[in-house]
Amino acid sequence: MSLPQRSAHNHSAEEQPLQRTIDERRAGARGTGSLGDTIRAYVALTKPRVIELLLVTTAPVMFLAERGLPSLWLVVATLIGGAAAAASASVFNCIADRDIDAKMRRTENRPLVTGEITPRAATIFAFALGFGSIFWLGGFTNWVAAGLTAIAILLYAVFYTLVLKRRTTQNIVWGGAAGCMPVLIGWSAVTGSLGWEPILLFLVVFFWTPPHYWPLAIKYKADYEAADVPMLPNKVPPANVARQMIWYTIAMLASSFALIAVAPMGPVYIVASVAAGAWFLGECIAFIRRAKAGLSGTRLRAMRVFHGSITYLSVLFLAVAIDPFLSPWV
Repeated sequence: MSLPQRSAHNHSAEEQPLQRTIDERRAGARGTGSLGDTIRAYVALTKPRVIELLLVTTAPVMFLAERGLPSLWLVVATLIGGAAAAASASVFNCIADRDIDAKMRRTENRPLVTGEITPRAATIFAFALGFGSIFWLGGFTNWVAAGLTAIAILLYAVFYTLVLKRRTTQNIVWGGAAGCMPVLIGWSAVTGSLGWEPILLFLVVFFWTPPHYWPLAIKYKADYEAADVPMLPNKVPPANVARQMIWYTIAMLASSFALIAVAPMGPVYIVASVAAGAWFLGECIAFIRRAKAGLSGTRLRAMRVFHGSITYLSVLFLAVAIDPFLSPWV
């Protein structure tokens, strides 16, 4: 559901003090940073922790596609290109969201808010990373992977950041498709095509995204309210959020189990997917019980689910990487 649009006059009135604040920060920051500070600021724009999580899903899928160990150079080239693409999308996101970032405590020290980097410099950096990643993958892997990389950047920088984020509580659901693309890119880098295996793993990450991100949005609910970003936890009670998380988790587990028959997967993946899935579902159920009861510590429990989601995805994709070497069907 779209939010009501504010008038241009009111929007302008709200933005003027904010722009003055940003301009003051930039004025204070000019000429004060060393080369090392500038490099760190550019790195911060790329959101390195997000890149790490995306790469966790790339290499294991390449092992599955090869049913063993692909060329080491192919893996390295794919990870370099994938990291540059993710960095590009993150920088574009920071450029578009700098007004939001200035209103949120969690993001108020990002380089485009403090003035360590100008929007013009960040835009050049983002385009260089984006085009560089596409041509890098086209030259060192194949153009199917490169094309999927271009789609991934557009999904995050345009579809999520510009179209969905400020308009709907389902922003992270549909916008999360961008974070699923490394699975398809890793597979196509090896095979030059797609198949049911990467599509199922795409769905795993797609359904994983809401129960991963909404707990974080619960913790930073006040930030999103201050920035007028319609994250679901801002609009409905925690119990309602938790209920939706359960359904997405069930869909995620169904997708992960379907891979067992389609790939097919061996005992390592079977055990890991069932055990890790049951554990994570248990964490989500414990969270919804606490949220329904209105007990204190709901936010702490939400963050436990957030960290647990990262553990679950890491364990599952580690099993994806190991299973081809031990599966009796190889």
